[in-house]
Amino acid sequence: MSPFLPLYILAAIFGLIVAISILRSIRVVSARAAFVVERLGKYSRTLNAGLHVLIPFIEKIRYKLNLKEIAIDVPAQDCYTLDNVKVRVDGVLYIQVVDPVKASYGISDYQYATIQLAQTTMRSVIGKLELDKTFEERDQINGTVVQSVDEASDPWGVKVSRYEIQNINVPPAILEAMEVQMKAERERRASIARSLGEMESRINRSQAFMEEVVNISEGEKERMVNVAEGRAQEIRSIAKATAASIRKIAGALEDVGGEEAAVLRVSESYIEQLNNIAGDNSKVILPVDLTNMTKVLENVKNMIK
Repeated sequence: MSPFLPLYILAAIFGLIVAISILRSIRVVSARAAFVVERLGKYSRTLNAGLHVLIPFIEKIRYKLNLKEIAIDVPAQDCYTLDNVKVRVDGVLYIQVVDPVKASYGISDYQYATIQLAQTTMRSVIGKLELDKTFEERDQINGTVVQSVDEASDPWGVKVSRYEIQNINVPPAILEAMEVQMKAERERRASIARSLGEMESRINRSQAFMEEVVNISEGEKERMVNVAEGRAQEIRSIAKATAASIRKIAGALEDVGGEEAAVLRVSESYIEQLNNIAGDNSKVILPVDLTNMTKVLENVKNMIK
């Protein structure tokens, strides 16, 4: 056996170790990832996506961080509302590493710390609301948790984008009481809706009756106006005819023999009307002596003048 054989073996082993170390110093970082490099135990630099070469035996990758937005399940926890009702709440928290150095050296486990912070904030927010409000104001609760946790996790290089409540579990006794309350509330709303419907129906009927009365009165008023206008037109026509007749009579009286003709015509009418006055078994007293025709004609002539 050659005395140099152990040296060859040691050299080969050392060469293999050096080759492996050189190969391990070549690192490829994928997209949306970051590697934190330490040089002799001290932070050196952050490797982003691409090909990188480290100094063997001196530099070492200490932390590997995912820069994608991740969803973390926040375990269920017991919370007490403002009216001392115990509810069990769980949710999902969406976070993203924005500063790899702070996430590596600012805190030991940023995910665990963020979950604990979200749970304590949730208990604080639930404790300020009554039971009914916890179901109605989920968006407000989520927004408050996101704002508080994001501000607290800023020194850790973590960005909290949103928080969503998954379940709010209520004890069975409280749930039964809520169902009874909701049933009573629905019945109350139904009763109010029925009363409002009846009120609107009565209002509609009264308005219809009022409009009917108004229409009838308007129609009656129009009829009376039309009748009055007709009578007025009739009176005006009669007055115009009478005036025309009087003017013609006056003109005829001015002609030769006109006065004697008028006296004769009036006398005939006078005698005719007197004949119609007296009936069977009736007595008529007249202020004029009908047997004295001269007197009658004289009276008629004076009346015409």
